[in-house]
Amino acid sequence: MIPEEVGTLTTSDGVALEARLTVPPSAQGGIVVCHPHPLYGGDMENPVVVRIAEVCDDLGLATLRFNFRGVGRSAGAHDGGAGEQRDVEAALAHLAGLVGAGHPLALAGYSFGATVAAGLAPRYAGLTGLALVAPPLARVDNGPFAALAAFGERLLLVAGTHDEICPVDALTRLGEALPGATLAVIDGANHFFFGKLFPLGEAVAVWARRTLSPV
Repeated sequence: MIPEEVGTLTTSDGVALEARLTVPPSAQGGIVVCHPHPLYGGDMENPVVVRIAEVCDDLGLATLRFNFRGVGRSAGAHDGGAGEQRDVEAALAHLAGLVGAGHPLALAGYSFGATVAAGLAPRYAGLTGLALVAPPLARVDNGPFAALAAFGERLLLVAGTHDEICPVDALTRLGEALPGATLAVIDGANHFFFGKLFPLGEAVAVWARRTLSPV
């Protein structure tokens, strides 16, 4: 992974967010990665978030991970997902400006981050792909996810066989309701992907190559 740069994002409501980004000189696309629930210790240093960024960086993509409002050195306070969508908008706009017009731009979210990403994705123009890692389907209804059908195979759904927060049967039902979505089940993985970061990264890499890599 090339060295990350320290950055600051400013949201539409004036909140300053700390971020880490990589932008290879020849980057042909980019991805923003959203972290899990801050009230349960989630931040941009989460191993799943870092793994997603590393895999995409290895593919030559620009990557941006950041702390939601109220987390780490980011200003503001936790907003239950509403304000956090503004945070994601700021991250996508920033990265889009760095990779340039016409290059693919994707969004990935893990757990709470997947819920936030799913809520924003259908109304963010120009988003090429969406990866939802262990969306907390046992704790939230399918409302935020129902509007994602337009992504088709550009939507990746990932969870482990031992995930109680994102049960495989719930993930499978969601995949069936979103025709064309790519479903990846990591054998033996729990919600935190302990010992399973490598196969998780492989699943993300396959999706990213198809969705974001230049033809």
